[in-house]
Amino acid sequence: MTDLFDLTGKVALVTGGSRGLGRAMCLAFAERGADVVIVSRKQENCESLAREIEALGRRALAAGVNVGDWQQLDDLVEAAYNTFGRIDVLVNNAGMSPLYPSLEEVSEALFDKVVAVNLKGPFRLAALIGSRMAKGEGGSIINVSSTAAVHPAPDAAIYGAAKAGLNHLTETLAQVLGPKVRVNCIMPGPFLTDISKAWDMQAFNERAKLKALRRGGEPEEIIGAALYLASKASSFTTGAIIKVDGG
Repeated sequence: MTDLFDLTGKVALVTGGSRGLGRAMCLAFAERGADVVIVSRKQENCESLAREIEALGRRALAAGVNVGDWQQLDDLVEAAYNTFGRIDVLVNNAGMSPLYPSLEEVSEALFDKVVAVNLKGPFRLAALIGSRMAKGEGGSIINVSSTAAVHPAPDAAIYGAAKAGLNHLTETLAQVLGPKVRVNCIMPGPFLTDISKAWDMQAFNERAKLKALRRGGEPEEIIGAALYLASKASSFTTGAIIKVDGG
């Protein structure tokens, strides 16, 4: 059964890949045989993780890229294909949800930035890479959404709307890019990544008691869903939105 999750000879590109859930996925893909393109805003963070992946015996490309910038994404795709010749797995994991004091104080620049990172960038990468996958040997696209897409939060209106759009985009792209490309979505709940360091953990732990598992997730707990969707284990799964939220 372990062969179902084997990624030997595959190439995975992961945005938001240098830390948190993205880092966990990059390492998991490499441990199962994939070469990895690590994409994040900070080049040095990408390079640090690339060295860890190379220590596992896999190749890695570190790419400091703003995923909200289409030209940078165009350049990224060209660099990835020039380096590896193929991309078999695309993970649109990068996201951002800055706090704002009130709706009327949200600037146009902030609105555009949140939508660009959470929705526009994933669309562009899926269009560029998905079309190549469809013309070649196929592949898997994994969008990373959020339970904020279906559970509105007063302080995350733009983020939640963008992630809801990503859910919709997942189902649409599954139809457009099939049958050779599978497009699915992981919809995480709260995970204890770097971002959680800014949380009021006492308040969070009280809210977590309402969940079935009574806690937040650890980054490594995203790996099972990611490997399933990246590999042939999910060969008949597309257009799916999978909650990983502790109930």
